[in-house]
Amino acid sequence: MRILFCNYEYPPLGGGGGVVMAALARELARRHTVTVLTSRAMGLPAESFDAGVRVVRAPVFFRRELAVANVASMLAYVPMAALRGLRLRRSGEFDVINTHFVVPSGPVGDLLGRLYRIPNVLSVHGGDLYDPSKRISPHRIAWLRRPIAYLLRRADALVGQSRNTLQNVEQIYGVERDTKLIPLGIDRPPQVAAASRADFGIPEDAFVMVTVGRLVARKATVRLVEALAAAQRPNAHLLIVGDGPDTDAVRRAAADAGLTGRVHLLGNVTDTRKYQALGAADIFVSATQHEGFGLVFLEAMAYGLPVVCYDHGGQTDFLVDGETGHLVRLNDLDRLTRSIVNLHDDAAVRAAMSENNRRRVEDYFIDTCANRHEALFQETIVKFAAGRRGVH
Repeated sequence: MRILFCNYEYPPLGGGGGVVMAALARELARRHTVTVLTSRAMGLPAESFDAGVRVVRAPVFFRRELAVANVASMLAYVPMAALRGLRLRRSGEFDVINTHFVVPSGPVGDLLGRLYRIPNVLSVHGGDLYDPSKRISPHRIAWLRRPIAYLLRRADALVGQSRNTLQNVEQIYGVERDTKLIPLGIDRPPQVAAASRADFGIPEDAFVMVTVGRLVARKATVRLVEALAAAQRPNAHLLIVGDGPDTDAVRRAAADAGLTGRVHLLGNVTDTRKYQALGAADIFVSATQHEGFGLVFLEAMAYGLPVVCYDHGGQTDFLVDGETGHLVRLNDLDRLTRSIVNLHDDAAVRAAMSENNRRRVEDYFIDTCANRHEALFQETIVKFAAGRRGVH
């Protein structure tokens, strides 16, 4: 197949949605011709190749951070990517478009699908439909809900990565249609040289909690500092991988609680350093307010880490309270703290959960995800061609 991915973010721009789509594109490029139409900013080249994937970037001008998009850059992506996509036609034909995020990529994929006369498979990731931490989340904007519902209905196939996301399609946007549930997948973590805890400024006999993600309001990382303080376990340390606008707030919260020496902010790091941080930890913790899926939880499971997080979001498809760690009612800080303390105090329970998570994560590696998408693309191409011929 000749596949065109349309996504406003692609590494190094963006967060988990871009990362998993990149992994999917690389895996499919092993046996198909794959092009990605994405954003150009921060000095990135207009065109490049990434493990067999042709990456074409449309300039958006207004983006100032690698990890976080702003509204202006998202709005700019729509006309600039549409123009770049029209020029792409000159370099070859495509069989199918896979558009990721109905906002802001949705209009681009829909337009190009019509003009190319090929099917458009729309993948929704969660935050493009519902983000409770944002005042301008699409679900809160009445005038935006109607065009989103239109794009959700128009797509030749609609994919969600979790039951929660597909429920939001129907409950928030009133769209009742056939959908596909395809869980996201992660690259199998590579074998990296182990790092000692001393490399992170942490005593070797410490109890280490790790979290990974952008420091933005939705991740609520300050709550993890509060839980660390409330746990009253002097040997507990919190290792934070990621950066963003909430970095200063996290640093202030640690100082105010007298925990500066036990809260370690690594900032943006290489994948190798991230994997080393996961390998140095005892458990993974998160206070995110919502995840459409939650790739970082899978990465933690691949390293055998019990996961403590809230029970709100797509991660509830694969996390089970008491088996993979603990799922806590949203924003119940007391229960979050007690869950951390329980795992701190019971090494046998941690060991059982660790073994369980390493086994469960095998179903969520990228090769499985790619096989499911490949089958869906082929099915959609056949149905689209039959529809054009008037075959029923």
